[in-house]
Amino acid sequence: MELTLLGTGAPAGLPRPDCPCAACAAALGPDARAATAVLLDGALLLDLTPGAAFAAARAGRSLTGVRQVLLSHPHDGPAVEVPAGLPQPGRVPDGRELTLLTGHRVRAVALDAPGTGYAVTGPEGQRLLYLPPGGAPAGLAEPSESYDMVLADVVGRPDALAKLRAVGAVGPTTDVLAVHLDHDVPPGSELGRRLAAAGARAVPDGMTLAVGAYEDVPDVPRRTLVLGGARSGKSVEAERRLEAFPHVLYVATGGSRNGDTEWSSRVAAHRERRPGSWQTVETCDLVPLLKEEGPPLLVDCLSLWLTDAMDSVGAWDDAVWAERGEKALRERMRELTEAIRVTRRTVVAVSNEVGSGIVPSTASGRRYRDELGRLNAGFAAECEHVLLVVAGQAVVLRG
Repeated sequence: MELTLLGTGAPAGLPRPDCPCAACAAALGPDARAATAVLLDGALLLDLTPGAAFAAARAGRSLTGVRQVLLSHPHDGPAVEVPAGLPQPGRVPDGRELTLLTGHRVRAVALDAPGTGYAVTGPEGQRLLYLPPGGAPAGLAEPSESYDMVLADVVGRPDALAKLRAVGAVGPTTDVLAVHLDHDVPPGSELGRRLAAAGARAVPDGMTLAVGAYEDVPDVPRRTLVLGGARSGKSVEAERRLEAFPHVLYVATGGSRNGDTEWSSRVAAHRERRPGSWQTVETCDLVPLLKEEGPPLLVDCLSLWLTDAMDSVGAWDDAVWAERGEKALRERMRELTEAIRVTRRTVVAVSNEVGSGIVPSTASGRRYRDELGRLNAGFAAECEHVLLVVAGQAVVLRG
């Protein structure tokens, strides 16, 4: 089954008309996107958008062979003139199936938001799922096999991808394409980086793809370290990297700190950001979790893990540190880095970058700064991806 993307943008396109934002200003050339429309084998058109005939011509395709036009958006479709010879656009009711003379079978998928999703099976058995902007499947059952390709609003609804992964509808070989792209994230390399972390990708308008081409599926990194200063956005960046995956285990190393209202407010803010399918455990015992099989881990953060480890070995006391504390702490750090090296779980860890600020005035403060630098360096050495977040912007250090 062959797919041509006549457009990959949001309903208003990218850049949006008359929008002065930085993302729209930078959406030029291959980063400019028309409203999403998909042509399958020249016979099935999913969503009719303004300029669809011209977009097809630019891609070296024609709409003269289209036998069915289906709408996915919650409204009846854009206010566009139907090109001559093109069938009148329609919509398949939820749960119903349509079979074309070309051999394509189209089943309407119920969503948790207004609109219609379409599961398309080609004449040779390839399977594709197309979702409208802002929509995720509702009432998913475990399929007999995963889709070969999924086209979805990955940036706006990453939880849709998590739901599909939870039931096996998206597997390791599923090619996930981000469509309905808006000005939520800057285009270009930043968009590509965010999508790759979710196991998805974006392609320019006019691209023709073969459904089921496994070689194009990006590999999701197993180990990622996200560094940053206070309020840099490092935790948000770490959470974003796993929001398209189900059953994530959030490992909070800071504890509850009973009686500290300011800390409780911070914890509550973090919990409100997390998807409802995630679980939380409060512990600093990371090594057993890294050795176990299981869902992805989000560790927030290593700096608090180090605080607990230094408490345990008496590292704040100069005499204890000199006698046995330093050796004991080094052993704990070694065990942690060895565990991350051999883990089979997907791990995203957060840590503070404290070496660029004011030099602490106390010996214990300088000790903590130095040890955190050593921990970050050792942990980063075992990770495929390392990011530094500054003012909410992620700078790639590795990967």
